[in-house]
Amino acid sequence: MSASHPSVHPVEAPPLTDGANNPQRVRMKDLQGMPGTRGGLALRFCQFAFALASLCIMVSTSDFTSVTAFCYLVAAVALQSFWSLSLAMVDIYALLVRRSLRNSRVVSMFAVGDGVTSTLTFAAACASAGITVLIDNDLANCYQNHCARFETATAMAFISWFSVSPSFLLNFWSLASR
Repeated sequence: MSASHPSVHPVEAPPLTDGANNPQRVRMKDLQGMPGTRGGLALRFCQFAFALASLCIMVSTSDFTSVTAFCYLVAAVALQSFWSLSLAMVDIYALLVRRSLRNSRVVSMFAVGDGVTSTLTFAAACASAGITVLIDNDLANCYQNHCARFETATAMAFISWFSVSPSFLLNFWSLASR
């Protein structure tokens, strides 16, 4: 039997400390919006819903492929919707098994992924907004195009970006505060 006995390896009592001189470190609670929280899951679903709405609206037009910025928007929101849905599933799993997602590798992966997808979505939404303003205001050519759909898809992409930003900032802050 390889069990240890107290006579062989005595266990010492921890030293008594004064609470004022040496306060114990307390780990901060997970803020709503961080991975593995209900707020984080809600943000992921908002990201997914608005990116998917932007994707569906843009793809429903017949001539979005004629403009490079609109093709870029479709690619960016498709990536955003895939990323948000994947992380929503991870959040659901973490909530179901009551697990905290505070592993530095996991948080760094979330922060990098959110940073990349939010940058792509924002850039695509800005490019699409520029084209819709050009078509609508400058060329006054909306009667031949699907301006309302283009503007709606662009607005949905911006709203998706607005819901990605808190996720990125909270993940980045959590990573930086280690």
